[in-house]
Formats: sequence, structure tokens, C-alpha cells
Amino acid sequence: MAEKVLILGLSKSGIAAAKLGIKRGYEVYLSEGKSEVNQEQIQELEKLGIKVEYGKHSDNFIENSAFVVTSPGIPPKSEIFQKILSKNIPIISEVEFAYQNTDIPFIAITGTNGKTTTTSLVSHILNADFSAPVCGNIGIPPSGLTDDELDFLVCEISSFQAQMTDSFKPFISCWTNFTPDHIDWHGGLDNYFNAKAKIFLEKQAPHYAILNAKDEKLLEFAKKCKKSKVFLFDTEDYPNACYIKNEAIWFKEDNIEEKIIELKLCPLVGNHNYQNIMCGIICAKLCGMENETIAEQIISFKAPEHRLEKVRELDGITFYNDSKATNPEASIVAIDSFNNVDVALILGGRDKNTDLTQMCKSINKHIKTVFLIGEATERFEENLIKNGFNNIIKESTMEKAIDSAIELKPDIVLLSPACASFDMFKSYEHRGDVFKEYVLSK
Repeated sequence: MAEKVLILGLSKSGIAAAKLGIKRGYEVYLSEGKSEVNQEQIQELEKLGIKVEYGKHSDNFIENSAFVVTSPGIPPKSEIFQKILSKNIPIISEVEFAYQNTDIPFIAITGTNGKTTTTSLVSHILNADFSAPVCGNIGIPPSGLTDDELDFLVCEISSFQAQMTDSFKPFISCWTNFTPDHIDWHGGLDNYFNAKAKIFLEKQAPHYAILNAKDEKLLEFAKKCKKSKVFLFDTEDYPNACYIKNEAIWFKEDNIEEKIIELKLCPLVGNHNYQNIMCGIICAKLCGMENETIAEQIISFKAPEHRLEKVRELDGITFYNDSKATNPEASIVAIDSFNNVDVALILGGRDKNTDLTQMCKSINKHIKTVFLIGEATERFEENLIKNGFNNIIKESTMEKAIDSAIELKPDIVLLSPACASFDMFKSYEHRGDVFKEYVLSK
């Protein structure tokens, strides 16, 4: 008799896991707590022999399950989670289920920030020589790719997915950085860290572990990764590393050094993005790629839209769209990416009333002129002046701000608003599109 498996959640990952379960001969039950569901999806699943319920999690669906595959959206403290655990039924993530049912090696990428860009970049580089699609927390759930003819699965892993693994053992595990996040979900900062750490330690230790040397917590953690060959990025002080030297990015393994790419050729700017590139280079080298091919793929990579996205160069001015920066912390990352150049910054929108002190400090250090638009204009102007920055120009529209900035002939025009978009635009995407369309029309 077939083993019974329960899938929690009618999400993309839940549907993919349910279909994989049927393919592998399990008796599959899918339980969705929400009442509003897509009936066509349910009919399609039922035609495959999957039993589906919604609006509840019934005891009948839970009973006699060999294990449960959970959605990342269901927190461990939820009632259904606790009920399953009380019955001593193992709970795993969809990523773990996919891993158990394929021979395709995984490249797992986790971190608080930067993992989406890094995952996309690693996939882009590898796809020159291999078939290595993006999956996991972005893209297709890996359960939907287990039977494809692929060389690697480049999988973005959230802390939720990592926590619910037991045998998941990637070929390469990367950790971009660690800052406080998702504390409520995990019930504390240590739990959040330990969730990510699982895919680097003990029986889940990867063949290769890649860690950020500039993150003190991860640099210390690297000492615990004794079952993996460890590579660090953004440091020269390690035998296996990737780093910046003489305006280029270099790679070394066992202290043998190779130059990979000039910084000026990289389409992504800012140290956070150089770190993403370093991580991608290490992955590519460990998969056996040639330096020239790696460099070509980095040059051809396009940044995710609205994230410090290079739009064009015009008459010596380079335009960047960072519309996704909807709070001061995000704008600081963009502002700090530019050193010793004349930057005109477009700020403003719907104010979130967050503290502006640190952003003003960054502006004082890196920005020559600030253009203010939108509802936040008065408070932003007041805070900038209070913090010693006075080169401020107020404009009524995005287009007027761009025109005024061009007249000053800076090196860089940067849209990084530090605000929500809803005073003047439908979304941050709409705001970024307006910026790009106007700049490209010049």
C-alpha cells in the first residue's frame, strides 16, 4: 500500500510537491486553510488523483501521514503545525522533498539580503556552459524540476525552507550576509541564524561552503564548517577566496590567484553588488568554468529591475533606477555605492516617517545635489538642512527633476526615493518605469 503524504498549502510549492508525490507513487492529500481558492487548480489536482480540502485542516487528512510537506508561509507556532508535531509526524519543506526525489545537484543560496540578485547571477553565469535554472524561493519550485535534464538547480533558500530540512545536502551552499529579520516567525534571533546554519553543518554539510568574510558573524561561523571546503568572499586573508584588488576581482584556490574581471566592466555597482559577483564567481569556478566565460556572463547580466538598475549613459551622465528603495535603509545602500563622483540624487514620495539621520549622513558623504519630489519634500528638506546638507532643489514632477539634474551635468543621476510611491505613482515599479522611459526618451 502506498505511503500517505500530506501537503500543506495550495501555493506554487504545495502544488509542485503534490504533483511530484503522485509521480513517485505516494497517496497524496493537500490541505489548504483558506476558503477562497482557484477551483480550476483543484480540479486539475483531483484529476491526477490528489485528494484536496480547503477552508480547514481536518484530522482525517492528517491521520496516518508518513510525513508532511509544508509551505514556507505557515509558521511553526501555528495551530496546524503544533497539531502535526504532537502526533510525531515529520514535517519537511518542499525543497527537502524535491532533494529526496532527484539526483540533480543543488547550489543553495541563502542570506538576509542579496540572495535574489546572487541566485539570478549564479544561474546566468552557469547557463553559458550548463543547464542551471533558478528555483526555490524565487522562480519555479524545485519539485517541478526534479525529472528535467539539468546540470544544477540554483535554489534561493529562505530561513523557513532551510529550517524544515533534514537530509538536504547541497553541492554548494552560499550565505550572503546575516542581519536581524523574521524574528517573530522563528521566535528569536538565534533561531533565525540556526535555521540558515542547518544547510552548512553536520550531515547536511555541502561539498563547498561560501561565506561573506565582511560579515563578522559569518566569518566566525566559517570555523564551524569543518566538513566542507570553505571559500570566503571580500577578503584576501584566506587561501580560498574572492576579493577586489587593483580595481579588479580576483579568485584564488589553495593560494593560487587568478584575475577574473575588471571592476569597470561589472554591470552591477556598489560593494554589496560586488559581493554578489564574488559569490557568483566562486560558484562558477567550483563548477569548472573558464575565467573568460565567467567574465563574459557577468558583463551580460542585467540587474533585477528597479534595484540600482543601470538605465543608460548620455553625454557623460550615467542614470540609475533604484525605485525599489522605498525606505531610507534601502536608499543608504545605493547612496553608499558611489565614491568620489558627482551624484545627483532624486528623493521623495509618500513619507513613511522613519528616522532620516543615517541617510542624511550618507548623503553628506556621497551626494552633491538632492532633488526632492512628492509628499515627503518638506520633512526631507528639514532633516537634510538640520544635518548640514543644503544643496537641495525641489521639483513638482519626476520629469522636471530629471531635466534639472541633467542641466547640472553630474556623473550620476540616481533615483533612490527612500519613500513609498503612492502619492504620484501606482507602485514602485510604475515609478521606476516612468523614470526609465523619460531618461530613454532623451
